[in-house]
Amino acid sequence: MAAMHGTIKRLVSEKGFGFILADDGNEYFFHNSACTNASFNDLREGQAVTFEKGQGPKGPRAESVKTV
Repeated sequence: MAAMHGTIKRLVSEKGFGFILADDGNEYFFHNSACTNASFNDLREGQAVTFEKGQGPKGPRAESVKTV
């Protein structure tokens, strides 16, 4: 599967998760354990990322999140 592109829309640092607004217009949940090339604490809202689309128990989620 090809990597998707998006920007970090919202971070909930105290709980270790956030949401990515993808270029396809959809929003994807991600957990801090999905970050592969940067620490979750170094991420900022509005930052460009790539990710793989996955499916979690509550809907679509981002996996293998990488900063651009």
